[in-house]
Amino acid sequence: MQRAFMAPSLVLVLVLSWLYFSYHAIPALQGAVAGLGPVVIALILSAAWSMGRKAFQSSIAALLCAATTVAGLCRINPVYVLVGAGILGLTLGTRVGGVGRRPPAPAEPEADRVTKDLGAGALLWPASFPVTAAGASLVKLCVTFFTIGLVFFGGGFVLVPVLHQTLVEKLGWLSPQEFIDGVAISNLTPGPISVLATFAGYRLRGIAGALAATVALYLPAVVLMLVLCHQYERLKDRKETQAFLAGVIPAVIGLVLSTAILLSYGTLHSWRAFAFAGLALLVLIRWKVHPALVLAVGAAAGAAAILP
Repeated sequence: MQRAFMAPSLVLVLVLSWLYFSYHAIPALQGAVAGLGPVVIALILSAAWSMGRKAFQSSIAALLCAATTVAGLCRINPVYVLVGAGILGLTLGTRVGGVGRRPPAPAEPEADRVTKDLGAGALLWPASFPVTAAGASLVKLCVTFFTIGLVFFGGGFVLVPVLHQTLVEKLGWLSPQEFIDGVAISNLTPGPISVLATFAGYRLRGIAGALAATVALYLPAVVLMLVLCHQYERLKDRKETQAFLAGVIPAVIGLVLSTAILLSYGTLHSWRAFAFAGLALLVLIRWKVHPALVLAVGAAAGAAAILP
């Protein structure tokens, strides 16, 4: 059912990816593409804001978020950060906050977008394959996204820091600008932001790569949920589960914040870009305008050379 539900988004991302990689280098469109950057930064920050206002139930949670933000800026493996935060949650228990009631799930992006993706945690992480984007075979593509699927906690923008570190910093399969544009394209669809994997797969191996990346990303979650679903009701209310997640959630927010900061280095080139990102953030948080509308305004501002 979920795969059928995602089909329209998958098709739309394939079309948008083809248009992007075919025409984004045209000089007349480069300004419009550049105008998307500040909005993407605002989208990521708005997701962190939405999660944080529900998750910070103690000073320890705020400190944990700050520490994981620094860890993300230092490019420490997100899996180690998340698992370490979960263990800290188990150790501290109620002092982190949220134990004794079900912790809040990562917030959905603004305007009630559907961003709930299945996810599960593991200690696995893709090795840094010594290949360029041109040398990314379908096998390596599948292995990479399958392993990312094993560490895909929850949904929504949780996936952004994981994909950024893997695809941009470790493997170099996407440039920072392509990653930002991929986030923008994923926000133009009615489906989850995990269709960013579809965009990346198309960049590397065309339609076959897009389909392979998407299937590989979701396969671990599907298998694990089929195995664990009959235990879900029993496990979700256990104090240990809630304590682990109470540590993970602030860490997720910190990683999302660090990704926004890292991406802003190559995106916000002028005071006007900073101002526009701040305005977009205000619009997304205060009035909950749909991201697609804000992205359209950003593209128009870029095309008009308002955002150099």
